[in-house]
Amino acid sequence: MSPDHDERARIQKAMERILDGTPEHSNGALTIVALATEAGVPRNALTQRHLDLKNHFYEKVKALGGTPDSERRLRQETARLKRLREVDRKVIQQLTADNEALVGALHLAQLKNEELRQRLAESGSKVQAIGRR
Repeated sequence: MSPDHDERARIQKAMERILDGTPEHSNGALTIVALATEAGVPRNALTQRHLDLKNHFYEKVKALGGTPDSERRLRQETARLKRLREVDRKVIQQLTADNEALVGALHLAQLKNEELRQRLAESGSKVQAIGRR
């Protein structure tokens, strides 16, 4: 029996065990990583040498109606990131509004300061410092 044929046979048996829910060497997840671990082969054996078995595995998983763990985790992570993005959007919106309000307040303070300087210059008065106690 060739090593390639033996590898295919191990993958097929591992596929049966995982799909039956009786894994012996892996966590039984419906993923290629778990299938490779269960079969005792490197992951690239499924992603490069035995693409047909990988595709067959995913077809069977899909037929069972199960979502692979990797897809479920990705969906959860995507949902989490969308929530964070929405929170960030609201924070940015609030910061933008605060920035505009602060720029307006600064502008008013500058105008008031200029007005006070003008009034002081027009009155010809000198400003006297009040002594410290």
